[in-house]
Amino acid sequence: MKDVFDKREFVFGVAVEDYNFTDREQETQQLRMNFDSGINTILISPRRWGKTSLVKKASRMVDNDRVIVVYLDMFPCKTEYEFYNALSTALLIQTASRKELWMENAREFVARLVPKISINPDPNSDISLSLGITPATHTPEEILNLPEQIARQKGKRIVVCIDEFQQIGELPDSLTVQKRLRTVWQHQQLTNYCLFGSKKHLMTSLFGLRSKPFYQFGQMMYLTKIPISAWTGYIQSHFAEKGRKISEEIITELCTLVEQQSSYVQQLAGILLSMLVEGEAATSTHLKSAFTFLLDACTPLFKQQISTLTNYQLNCLRAIVAGHHTDLGERAVRDGFDLGSPSNIPRLKNALLERDLIEIDGREVFISDPVFTRWLKERG
Repeated sequence: MKDVFDKREFVFGVAVEDYNFTDREQETQQLRMNFDSGINTILISPRRWGKTSLVKKASRMVDNDRVIVVYLDMFPCKTEYEFYNALSTALLIQTASRKELWMENAREFVARLVPKISINPDPNSDISLSLGITPATHTPEEILNLPEQIARQKGKRIVVCIDEFQQIGELPDSLTVQKRLRTVWQHQQLTNYCLFGSKKHLMTSLFGLRSKPFYQFGQMMYLTKIPISAWTGYIQSHFAEKGRKISEEIITELCTLVEQQSSYVQQLAGILLSMLVEGEAATSTHLKSAFTFLLDACTPLFKQQISTLTNYQLNCLRAIVAGHHTDLGERAVRDGFDLGSPSNIPRLKNALLERDLIEIDGREVFISDPVFTRWLKERG
């Protein structure tokens, strides 16, 4: 069954593997070297640029005899101890072989708990584990030192990869939690960390400000867009496997429509492929129909996103779509789009930034989602 899913033509919305992974060769090699060398890495890019896929690809390339990579998604964690439970569970399960299960990893650690474990008889299924860690059972320092403890027991290096790490900034008493993590993690010798997330402005704030505990915690890696030249061979080969054709010109047009955002390139290419019959070549007319289909598919999400906005906030998005990237505060723009007073502009920007709807680069403001931009222009 795994082979069937590995050969899907175009995959989006989830981490992709080798067949559906393209380019990022330099970033992959750098990340793999950091994993092998014990260098902490901070991976930053906007949403849908393939961070998770990149981390998982680099994880598969490490020397398994020397390095164990543990992956954790922090998005569901709303409190400090929810994070500690998720971290401990990931460590105990992912650093153990199925034969060992997880008990051998940290007998002393789990001795004070009554963990619930569920093992599916299918050898390819995951182990389900619930630890129930609380302040009464473990101190934060005990949990944060667990990867180092396991690494010493196994005689290997451990790399802890934490997705959606910007959630650390949303926890109650976040600054104290950040200081606690940094204090423990910076002294570990056999454990290093790869921290990444989908909200670029929050990740940049966590790691780029001198006042924050995680300032200069590791090597900063900023992903750039995959060039169209790298998409060309990838898309053409996937079309050819299904007996369809697509020219470099149409691929350039496709990538330009979605501003080379990886997830959208995959999604739009998949829609376009599904519209063709065997032996047919994609045309600009096909691509236009495919893009309309994509807009239709995204409409419920986009409607939900704007339903929570104030009129001022929605008008601000419309002004940006109209090309006002640096002059939102000018009277003609404020009056033309009903943006309110000059003092309202910073509040609008901050509100839209917090919702991950815009990006700010210096003085310029952009909508981060190119399909949302087109949808607002045509239907919003």
